[in-house]
Amino acid sequence: MDETPRFASLAAAALAVLTAADPAEKVRLTRAAVQVWAMGTLSVGSVSSIPDRPARPDQPTLVSPSAMPHRRLTRGVRGRVTLLHALAHIELNAVDLAWDIVARFAPQFPPAFAADWLTVAADEAEHFALLAARLADLGAAYGDLPAHDGLWQSAQETAGDALARLAVIPMVHEARGLDVTPMMIEKLRAVEDETSAQVLERIYRDEIGHVALGNRWFLWLAAARGLDDPRRAWQTLIRQHFRGALKPPFNDEARATAGFPGDWYAPLALSGDALAHVP
Repeated sequence: MDETPRFASLAAAALAVLTAADPAEKVRLTRAAVQVWAMGTLSVGSVSSIPDRPARPDQPTLVSPSAMPHRRLTRGVRGRVTLLHALAHIELNAVDLAWDIVARFAPQFPPAFAADWLTVAADEAEHFALLAARLADLGAAYGDLPAHDGLWQSAQETAGDALARLAVIPMVHEARGLDVTPMMIEKLRAVEDETSAQVLERIYRDEIGHVALGNRWFLWLAAARGLDDPRRAWQTLIRQHFRGALKPPFNDEARATAGFPGDWYAPLALSGDALAHVP
């Protein structure tokens, strides 16, 4: 049995995950950090340097989003493997993103911030593990197909500002997951893959909470910076750091459950030329 790793701080645990290339090791280290944190003996801490990019395995090959295979579901295995592989890649990125926000920005916040994002990291690690296991059930593995790097590009774009990171990652990318995941669940059930559908239902439930955390800490930091109109501030940050308009249709019910009202994001669901005229 593996010994529980010893971490000098939660930030040190974050660095350990970010510099581990093996996805299974990222999951193991994340689970270990959750156990150690629960003992109440670990400080948040800080690290002197944070990698611009997390360590990753040699596979999958990273390509542009336009070169990605279509996630078309059929009753055969191939379409489901393509979909689940793409989702596994997103969840692996999400593990690193949660740890990156702890390492990079936690010193700017109360300790509860790091504890919240540790919870997110733990959820994302379990999501990846579930998807990797499901791929194995279907005779595939993470790394078998190409993947794109768009999510980490957003992380690099927002690496210098905690408010921008909160605006873009949980409140755009994870909120987008709330919009599209119910449809994917329906399609998986249509091809009689109840096991995969249940994995996505778990992810969907957790992501509502992740968007809620992003929204809550965005509001906290906006108030700490003296911003009297956080909605306008969020929209400005999206124009600055997110390319293109937001894509409807939106899952307004799930977004509202996460405390994310439609008057924040609906005005940005316009053409790029119209964005400059949004009040």
